[in-house]
Amino acid sequence: MNKKNLLLAVFALCGLSTMQAEPVLPEFDENNGTQEKIYMFNFGNFDQWITRNIQESGIIGGKTQTIYAIGPTATWNSRKPYLGAGGSPWATSNVLAHVAGIYKTNCSVYKEARAGHGFCAKLTTHVVGVTVAGVVNVNVLAAGSIFLGQMLEPITGASNPMRYLNYGLKFDKKPTAICLDYKVKLSDSPNRIKQNGMGSPSTVKGRDYADCIVYLQKRWEDEKGNIYAHRVGTMVYRFTKTSDWKNNQKFTIHYGDITKESFYKSYMGLTSGNLVRYAKNSKGKMVPIQEVGWGSADDTPTHLCIQMDSSHGGAYVGSEGNTLWVDNVRLVY
Repeated sequence: MNKKNLLLAVFALCGLSTMQAEPVLPEFDENNGTQEKIYMFNFGNFDQWITRNIQESGIIGGKTQTIYAIGPTATWNSRKPYLGAGGSPWATSNVLAHVAGIYKTNCSVYKEARAGHGFCAKLTTHVVGVTVAGVVNVNVLAAGSIFLGQMLEPITGASNPMRYLNYGLKFDKKPTAICLDYKVKLSDSPNRIKQNGMGSPSTVKGRDYADCIVYLQKRWEDEKGNIYAHRVGTMVYRFTKTSDWKNNQKFTIHYGDITKESFYKSYMGLTSGNLVRYAKNSKGKMVPIQEVGWGSADDTPTHLCIQMDSSHGGAYVGSEGNTLWVDNVRLVY
């Protein structure tokens, strides 16, 4: 594999508008004076982070880069892969790659202090530039994502980056909403760009938005290890305006087939094509999760998927400067 393809292997994961961890249920009940019960996710207040200081390979400069993981407070000064720690269900688009003997990192999700609230997660879209051996220049648009699940580090190849995301959390409850604090800064550009390291950036029509996605799926596996799913619950929200912090914002999760509902948008539909996610099957192999239909409102889910992204368009597509801050992620019953 040539060095340019190595960088594409890393950056393909940066723009995923993108997960299987051990079950970690929200850990405490907040009394808000209503009949609702609100549960905070483990590490969902983003006050604890692992700081990873990783030295990249000399051929791309040999600098020590800092990237972050959402987990019990610690500092790692090594190239040790992060596969989850301390019961944290969260993963990010921050990655370590090791391809053809070369170590490379990307950081698009940051630990940031929030006045009066400890820390929060800052997700940002930016253009990352790298020079290989002082000769080959590669510029790639990278977006920030946080999600439930696991990034299978180190990344070892450029083919199909989605196969490194073990997507979703085992879960059999039916919350009515997700609740969170957020702040948004959107680019003023009326259009987006696609910049994948191959030539000059191209224009993609339409503004770039940050988003929050919740899927509840009912999954099953056949004798060949293929994973299928019905979509039981759905919440997809796009942040279309710049705003200061908004606290305790609730977004309703809708159950069953929502395609005939007045609020339905095409981007809320079943995943297909390059939006298909992956999970580890019972044989330990990563396979696509094939959403083959809508479940009923009475179905009990088997998995919960939550993700937040600074750009909504997938790998390499977005507007530089788009930023989403997230804090205090909770489920409402």
